Amino acid sequence: MPAAPNINKSIAHQTVLVAPLDWGLGHTTRCIPIIRALLEQHNKVLLAAEGNSAMLLQQEFPDLTILPLKGYRIQYAATRRGFFWKMLYQIPSMMRTIRQEKKWLQQTMQSQDIDWVISDNRFGLTHPSLKSVFITHQLAIQTGWKILDRIVQHFNYYFINQFTECWVPDHAGEDNLAGNLSHPVSMPAIPVKYLGPVSRLEPAAVDACQGLICMVSGPEPQRTIFEQLLVQKLHHFSEPAILVRGLPVNAAPIESLPPTVVQYNHVSAKELNQLLLRSKWVIARAGYSTIMDLCALQKKAIVIPTPGQTEQEYLAAYLHDAQRFYSVSQNEFQMTTDLKALLAFEKGY
Repeated sequence: MPAAPNINKSIAHQTVLVAPLDWGLGHTTRCIPIIRALLEQHNKVLLAAEGNSAMLLQQEFPDLTILPLKGYRIQYAATRRGFFWKMLYQIPSMMRTIRQEKKWLQQTMQSQDIDWVISDNRFGLTHPSLKSVFITHQLAIQTGWKILDRIVQHFNYYFINQFTECWVPDHAGEDNLAGNLSHPVSMPAIPVKYLGPVSRLEPAAVDACQGLICMVSGPEPQRTIFEQLLVQKLHHFSEPAILVRGLPVNAAPIESLPPTVVQYNHVSAKELNQLLLRSKWVIARAGYSTIMDLCALQKKAIVIPTPGQTEQEYLAAYLHDAQRFYSVSQNEFQMTTDLKALLAFEKGY
């Protein structure tokens, strides 16, 4: 079992509602060790989610109650240039969801005796009569434009400051994983606690590492675009490989994969732990939860940011410069060449 994150020790023998954002599965996976820590502190834990997030939580915590809560249902653009405009177009929908979250929480409080709410990047899950925690590694959101960064920062802190505490899953010092994202010049007005990186995975000794594992993740259509790129490259890769698709278990398999590739639609945390430990190389998106998982297992990896997602582009560049992960853009990715370049990295994790 991974080490429990350094959460607030006063949260014990309480009823705690935990609700992760549905922006990919990373917010959900990084809540798993926090939920485990809450259970170890003898709390009653309620979960709130829908769709793939709810399925994952049900798999990991079959005995816990999952309350249905509509997600933000974010969609990505098919191109880097269109990413910003696609996100801008979805802002009114996000604001409606935030308002719906507040109403949902107020109604839920009438049927559930909740003491604490722990929200991973869901802005509306706060109420004056409840203690509440906001989890984020993005205290400073990167947009690519300095003026827009300041505007977004203002709105980000407007919502964060409505919570009781803010938890940041990163190191407080210089040896951190998120750089300026988690260490801004100005901090929120509420107390900020650095938990250290959190991961549901655990290092262990294995006999030998061989082959490659490719992990596909994130919202559509970029999930499929990334998968198609990897499938194309795997046709020219001679060593054993594993493709984890990030889809429901019953999704139709890919018919055109070479015999050297084993595909999984979805794997449990325990299965993923073993697959990663036994693989020599990893190719994955530059999502922050993935970064924390790879660091926990000290794996050499190529991280490919989602085109136009400035957070992932910043993380990939920051960690590449620190020689922790090799990064390449999706358009420039060449599997054989980039795997050779990965070997030259000093740290590799």
